[in-house]
Amino acid sequence: QLQLVESGGDLVQPGGSLRLSCAAPKRTLEYITVAWFRQVPGKQREGVACISYEGGHTEYATSVKGRFTISRDNAANTVYLQMNSLKPEDTAVYYCALAHYSSQGYCNIVKSAYHNWGQGTRVTVSS
Repeated sequence: QLQLVESGGDLVQPGGSLRLSCAAPKRTLEYITVAWFRQVPGKQREGVACISYEGGHTEYATSVKGRFTISRDNAANTVYLQMNSLKPEDTAVYYCALAHYSSQGYCNIVKSAYHNWGQGTRVTVSS
């Protein structure tokens, strides 16, 4: 199973920014669609953003559109989530995951379409 490692989570004030990283130390992500999800205690894990394997297509949850940007550096085997204008409701553990099936120019943020979940990184937005 491919190991994913998330990092970059921290405590940040409302309006601040963070960049999360999702790395695959032991295998290439080059032909795999990747997504970010988040979860708070007592709630379902929700999709945040996804990026197709060639990087040409992205999708975002309505709640983060215009504030978050997903990107990837296939040479570095890393997918990023740049989070700007953070709000308290963005507080959650953020996970990255790999799509079961990857297609050029397509991705979605449906949880059942993903596997190989990382251990998560905690983001807390609070003053």
